[in-house]
Amino acid sequence: MSEELVRYPGVVLITGAASGMGAGHARALGARGVHVCVADVADTAPVVDSIRDAGGSASGHALDVTDAPAWARTVEEIRTAQGELGGLVNNAGISRRLEFLDTPDEVWDQVLRINLSGPFYGMKAVAGLMRDSGGGSIVNISSISGQIGYFSPAYSSSKWGLTGLSKSAAGSLAEWGIRVNSVHPGLVDTALLDGSDTFVQAALGSIPAARLGRPDEITDVVLHLLSDRSTYMTGSEVTVDGGLVSNGLYHRILADAGGDLS
Repeated sequence: MSEELVRYPGVVLITGAASGMGAGHARALGARGVHVCVADVADTAPVVDSIRDAGGSASGHALDVTDAPAWARTVEEIRTAQGELGGLVNNAGISRRLEFLDTPDEVWDQVLRINLSGPFYGMKAVAGLMRDSGGGSIVNISSISGQIGYFSPAYSSSKWGLTGLSKSAAGSLAEWGIRVNSVHPGLVDTALLDGSDTFVQAALGSIPAARLGRPDEITDVVLHLLSDRSTYMTGSEVTVDGGLVSNGLYHRILADAGGDLS
């Protein structure tokens, strides 16, 4: 289907968009004529400038997602400057690969604040403006760790929580024409995996696709959920993991068995 037939919201806010997959989502939307509100605690200027240099429209917003008043301030900036908001991508997040008894209380608190409280504050903050804009789409970036028993309690709990939060919000906001879906990437080749070569190599043996995901493959899913090609999707979990969750266990068992099924 040709790209020009796909419609996107006029204005989309993306958190954690100064780098990594968030920046990729932002640039892809900018290339499709969307005004992108690039939000992060880090400097957003390079991403904003790159979108504008490519002929797109973007604005930068300093936003700590754990700060509810900062969310309110950001939404008011968007209302004043753009007058509307049709999409939100809750992309900001952190990962701490620490096993249960090795997880300090402060790490637990930090991960839950960013990965779970942040999207909660964000959805509450944007709901009114999205309603006034005629509805829209919220995409929460969760993880396959929010679908399985992952070894890191803080990360897993935050992503399981985000899965449930997304479904709850989907039910509550449907009357305003606001859809809420969660995306569950597997292992994706981003900076979050830097310094984890041993972990990654071990994990590849359980991925039927036999490779890491590419950031643009996650962006494609986010674009779909923001677009008018997914208007009957809400409360859905979209898994993008090369088959790890659905087939990883027996893929690894068969590989270790060397094809001997006796």
